[in-house]
Amino acid sequence: MTEISLISSPPPQRRRLLPSLLRNKAGLAGIVIVALIVVNALGAEHLAPLDPLRRNLSLKLLPPAWLDGGNPRYLLGTDSQGRDLLSRIIFGARTSLSVGLAAVALSSLIGLALGLLAGMAGGRVDLLIMRVIDAMLAIPTMLFMLVVALVAGSGLLPLVVVIAATNWVGCARIVRADVLGIKEMDYVAAARASGASPLGLILRHILPNILSSFVVVSTLNVGTVILAESSLSFLGFGIQPPEISWGQMLSEGRQYLATSWWVATFPGVAITLTVLGVILLGDWLRDHLDPRLA
Repeated sequence: MTEISLISSPPPQRRRLLPSLLRNKAGLAGIVIVALIVVNALGAEHLAPLDPLRRNLSLKLLPPAWLDGGNPRYLLGTDSQGRDLLSRIIFGARTSLSVGLAAVALSSLIGLALGLLAGMAGGRVDLLIMRVIDAMLAIPTMLFMLVVALVAGSGLLPLVVVIAATNWVGCARIVRADVLGIKEMDYVAAARASGASPLGLILRHILPNILSSFVVVSTLNVGTVILAESSLSFLGFGIQPPEISWGQMLSEGRQYLATSWWVATFPGVAITLTVLGVILLGDWLRDHLDPRLA
């Protein structure tokens, strides 16, 4: 008699990483953009040409270096307090990535735990979790974040908690859907009949088969979180001075759009490129980790 304990989930199809990336030009562009942003964030002290907090009111609203009246020392110009925009954008990358990665890590763990619990337990537990998810989906996300931000306060840590508290829903739904499908497979039923514990089923059979979709969802969520951080900072509920964030720079520069467009435009371009890079990277990861979707 064949031992049922030897039955395990089928190994996922694997493809070589580099050839897959080279074939996908959009994914290659995404990883280049993300890599540049990460390098900027990690080496901000060495890459920034000037002190991003140093004010010089005699040089306020200086245009970019290639425009009339520009100064080669201030490549992207200066803001309303004479601070170098390029240096502030470079340091702002650190804030955006820190908030993005921390909030995604926390929200993904919450979504993974609740999705596994709902899918494996079923019954009333599943019903309760899904009703909570439905209630959160019925509330506009930004409104909910603003309410939570008013309670939690401003700052880096409260901002991470606020964003994570509102961004676990999508991950939980996808994990639950995957678990509901996988736990009905023959190899899972065989393992259950052999006496495998629920924890053993999850660790050996469920998690390996939902890992690809979980990684893709978490990666794509980084872009959503960066936009959320920028939006909250733009509205004054996120990062506060002297900390630097792209959303905060947008908020400060909106009143100068008609006369000094560069103050708000370049931080906006930084946000757009970062989110685009994350989306392209996430799409490539989806295609690479699940060849059936390619």
